[in-house]
Amino acid sequence: MPKLKITTIGSSAGLILNKEVMTRLRVKKGDSLYLTEAPGGFRVTPYDPEFERQITAAEEIMHEDRDVLRALSK
Repeated sequence: MPKLKITTIGSSAGLILNKEVMTRLRVKKGDSLYLTEAPGGFRVTPYDPEFERQITAAEEIMHEDRDVLRALSK
């Protein structure tokens, strides 16, 4: 497990991600990361958990109401 160090960036604090960590997260400079609470700690991910929740809800609606949506599309 890579060790990350908190450092000063301007008047803020930040983490420096080495090349290995960025490759494993599949991110590049300028991308956003999301910090969410997880059992026993936190989780860092490039995927927005709120967006994932919205997509899951939309997929359920599209599946449940597919006949209505098909009729509306005509």
